[in-house]
Amino acid sequence: MTESPTPSSAPELFSWEFASNPYPAYAWLREHAPVHRTTLPSGVEAWLVTRYADARQALADPRLSKNADHHDEPSHAKGKTGIPGERKAELTTHLLNIDPPDHTRLRRLVSKAFTPRRVAEFAPRVQQLTDDLIDAFATKGEADLIHDFAFPLPIYAICDLLGVPREDQDDFREWAGMMIRHGGGPRGGVGRAVKRIRAYLVDLIHRKRGALTDDLISDLIRASDHGEHLTENEVAAMCFVLLLAGFETTVNLIGNGTHALLRDQEQMRKFRAAAAQGDTSVLDAAVEELLRYDGPVEFATWRFATQPLEIGGQRIATGEPVLVVLAAANRDPARFEHPDVLDLDRRTNPHLGYGHGIHYCLGAPLARLEARTALATLMDRFPDLKLAADPAELRWRGGLIMRGLRSLPVSFTP
Repeated sequence: MTESPTPSSAPELFSWEFASNPYPAYAWLREHAPVHRTTLPSGVEAWLVTRYADARQALADPRLSKNADHHDEPSHAKGKTGIPGERKAELTTHLLNIDPPDHTRLRRLVSKAFTPRRVAEFAPRVQQLTDDLIDAFATKGEADLIHDFAFPLPIYAICDLLGVPREDQDDFREWAGMMIRHGGGPRGGVGRAVKRIRAYLVDLIHRKRGALTDDLISDLIRASDHGEHLTENEVAAMCFVLLLAGFETTVNLIGNGTHALLRDQEQMRKFRAAAAQGDTSVLDAAVEELLRYDGPVEFATWRFATQPLEIGGQRIATGEPVLVVLAAANRDPARFEHPDVLDLDRRTNPHLGYGHGIHYCLGAPLARLEARTALATLMDRFPDLKLAADPAELRWRGGLIMRGLRSLPVSFTP
């Protein structure tokens, strides 16, 4: 599959057309303005980093802080720009928003709970959840794979992993839905959902402290380093970011990945063959290519210059926001051969889909497990799965960090 040609002049960013297919615009930026200053929809001015080499450098550069206190905005605009993490609410102090040494301490403690062993042991449950969700629509001959499948799977999986009781998990599904819709700010759906999630997590953590079990919240409570433990707020914030970041990235990885396969029958046949044979090495490589080709995270989370620096020959002043465009870097022809082609046989694939450096996504192994299980089972269960809408009519959620479909209608033989 190939993409639209690169535009001949500076493209319009952040329009609905851009959301549907941003890759031609990114190709123009890589060639003509690889480190590009732009005004975001929120009104914030920020630098966009689009080339692979520059992106990789920026993601690991300690002069770029995750702490929004470094943002050099006018005093009259403080708190009005919509930069995540500006307001120091209890749930905002987590791994995505802090720097060393606090980040080093928290990541070390959290990593003790979020181990490869725990993810591997969770595989049967992910398969069961996948099968149950597919069974619910398998006899209908049609489904919306976002609403019926990609959305609920990671919510239930993360709730199970955290130790949220089954009877409460539908509440989390409702709250998560409120958060990915445009709730309109603190008084809208997003604000209400955050308050409900926080109140629930604080209560659940308090209850678990008196009766630890075999789940991630209990492991986070147990985690210590030289006698130092996570505080209750730190446990709640970590659970919150795992729920939100881990949920939405996986929804979009499954949705975007299925969409890409449905639009490329040759690659679909390769994926089906690997799924039928249970060839995990091929399936794992395929998931990596889907992450590179149309991954769920379009922009890395915010960074702010703590001192003057240079990226790609462009001077960045102290306090200026920098956004690394992962989607653009992952299509850079200077790093990837035929980058606009989906190629499941691609083996050299150092994509930046889950970041790079000390902020590399902690939950990446779980997301990969969920995506591999979901896509392989889906393609194996429905050999004639096909898109049930004109691709041009599909709508993508507008946003800055994540990129994903609002719906994905499909049909199949029951």
